Amino acid sequence: MSDLDHLSRRVVTGQLSRRDFLGRAAALSVSATFANTLLSNAAHAQTPVRGGILRAGLQGGESTNTLDPALNLSQVPFNFCKQWGEFLFRLNRDGGLDNRIAEEAGPSADAKTWTLKIRQGVEFHNGKIVTADDVAATIERHADKDSNSGAFGILGNIDTIKASGNEVVFTLKEADAEFPYLLADYHLLIQPNGGKDDPTAGISAGPYKVTIDEPGIRYGGERFENFWDKEHMGFADQVEIIVMNDPTARMAALQSGQVQFINRVEPKIVDLVKRLQGVSIENVSGKGFYPFNMFCDTAPFDNNDLRMALKLAMDREQMLQTILRGYGTVGNDFPVNKAYPLFPEGIEQRAFDPDKAGDFYKKSGHSGSILLRTSDVAFPGAIDAAQLFQQSAAKAGITIDIRREPGDGYWSEVWNKQPFCMSYWGGRSTQNQMYTTGYVSNADWNDTRFKNPQFDQLVLAARGELDEEKRKSMYRDMAIMMRDEGGLIVPFFNDFIDAVATNKVGGYEKHTEGELMDGYALAECWLTA
Repeated sequence: MSDLDHLSRRVVTGQLSRRDFLGRAAALSVSATFANTLLSNAAHAQTPVRGGILRAGLQGGESTNTLDPALNLSQVPFNFCKQWGEFLFRLNRDGGLDNRIAEEAGPSADAKTWTLKIRQGVEFHNGKIVTADDVAATIERHADKDSNSGAFGILGNIDTIKASGNEVVFTLKEADAEFPYLLADYHLLIQPNGGKDDPTAGISAGPYKVTIDEPGIRYGGERFENFWDKEHMGFADQVEIIVMNDPTARMAALQSGQVQFINRVEPKIVDLVKRLQGVSIENVSGKGFYPFNMFCDTAPFDNNDLRMALKLAMDREQMLQTILRGYGTVGNDFPVNKAYPLFPEGIEQRAFDPDKAGDFYKKSGHSGSILLRTSDVAFPGAIDAAQLFQQSAAKAGITIDIRREPGDGYWSEVWNKQPFCMSYWGGRSTQNQMYTTGYVSNADWNDTRFKNPQFDQLVLAARGELDEEKRKSMYRDMAIMMRDEGGLIVPFFNDFIDAVATNKVGGYEKHTEGELMDGYALAECWLTA
């Protein structure tokens, strides 16, 4: 789809004004007549149809999953929370923020106080109207370490939260020019009294009410008739997510018509899927990456010479072509790519060097094998990727043993608990949020146990730096520090690859922030047949 086609669809769905669309078309030297024709065609093709049941077959569900949004870890809870939950802000396709429950957000001159105006008349599924107190309580709960929230790390800069009338005022310990982006985190859906009474109740203000909650099996919702934004979301009568961790089962379900969407299409079968009638491959590059995580505070990975040996022992180009079939880009051992603003240019790309890896390995003094844990659910092709790494490391004299863990329980029992394992990250809205969520010393999701006071200070300083050039320089320093000292091996940044039954579904639009329209496919698409 061309950029103008995409923008015309955004006009039809109310995400972009007609005036802005025509202005962008003119900037591309497109005549007003042709631009208006595109709008007309898009309106005809994109008229939402109400009714029916939309279903998705998704990898990334476990029996240990819960409806508590603080504990969202994998793809199924990520996608389902977008159906029943409503948020203060939402990331849009242009990298900016759309206002949801927060109707407005304004900073003080020093960016240390932020005032949010709460949209009036938004209703929870239990009939209660969303208030500023509910918003304040939600952020308070996630900012409490006892909540075990995946958003805890990004909320540590909040000093006080005060609700008054229809406003919530946040005072920060240090300035943060990008504070509203943090509040768009997918854990922070707004719940009655912040979820303090029952965080697993599945009650928020999204387009669907929870009707099915069978962890590791399936989830479902029915349209919430009092949803505040029903013009743009909630077209199907019901939505359902079926947990399908096996890629063959997902593909069979799509072909048979059991589901209209699947995620995590394996790159090795993309060309085959493209030949299927009525099915479309929807891949988009973004900020997601598939890392190998080493705990920097656990032997033998507490030795930086060993960590460097393993980084140099990986053949990234071979892995990119073999595992992702080119549906991605090579990584450089820090969690940021060119999809982020202020990407640090000019950092030398790390390459496979078995001789140098062998030298660092000898210097580390380690002997014996190294255990790497992985699973099919880590990412598509994870087992094959582990075996490729095993082979390339052997050329440097490093022996890697692979333990294939069961998918059910991998995210609760292996990831962030075992010292060397494979994982995935979907990226975050800003560089600072990515580093804050996963790499500052006190982050709950610090899955490499990288703890460096100087790095923490840089993250904090960059957060409040309004001069873009200075902030970019700080981000560059952070990237180099992580690349050379961290416990993160990033072989590649991945494309998100979905498959959609486009002969039966309308309204699908790619989103660079994540799979299945950043989780909103079921909420924003509709059945056409």
